[in-house]
Amino acid sequence: MAETKKDATPFLMYKGRPLVRSGNTLYYGSMAEDYVIMMQILSTKDANDMTMAEKIQIQLMATDPDIRMKDRIIKKSEKIGLYNAMDIGSIWLERALNK
Repeated sequence: MAETKKDATPFLMYKGRPLVRSGNTLYYGSMAEDYVIMMQILSTKDANDMTMAEKIQIQLMATDPDIRMKDRIIKKSEKIGLYNAMDIGSIWLERALNK
């Protein structure tokens, strides 16, 4: 009989935090924490028979539902490439959660 993990998570994990995609939007971090990173893919390019994210908008957002959506945005930037966006997003999130 196969064993199942009790702590198994259905999410893709990056640096110990969940990474979830919904269309052209990626969320990095847990909604149970005070902050989360939202990344929106603004443009794509074709390379080697694959579609790759090119321009990405990154936002550090508070997860408090009592705050207006406009006021939830703490930091905002645009980067070229998913690696660059994930790199700065993970730094922002780590710093915000350690305050």
